[in-house]
Amino acid sequence: QVQLVESGGGLVQAGGSLRLSCAASGRTFSRYAMGWFRQAPGKEREFVAAINWSGGSTYYADSVKGRFTISRDNAKNTMYLQMNSLNPEDTAVYYCAAVETRTSDYYFTRRQYDYWGQGTQVTVSS
Repeated sequence: QVQLVESGGGLVQAGGSLRLSCAASGRTFSRYAMGWFRQAPGKEREFVAAINWSGGSTYYADSVKGRFTISRDNAKNTMYLQMNSLNPEDTAVYYCAAVETRTSDYYFTRRQYDYWGQGTQVTVSS
């Protein structure tokens, strides 16, 4: 199995940027498709972005398309989420997730992922 640890969250003003990291340990990182989800207070955990094992395919929620960029560095066992033009609606705990796969697919529903990190808080002030 794989262990996931998020970092890079914090407090930022509206219009600002943050880069989240998800460090993986355990099994070979390139075996896994990865994703980012977020959960705001009182709301369901929602999909943000997904990336396939190689990084060659990505997919975004409409709410973040054009502002967020997901990427990965398999040599560093790390996935990233570059978040630009942040707004208060982006405030949430952000989670990274992993699923072992033998395909080049990405995945964008919670139930498709087997491993989760503990989350990192992102707060955007107006």
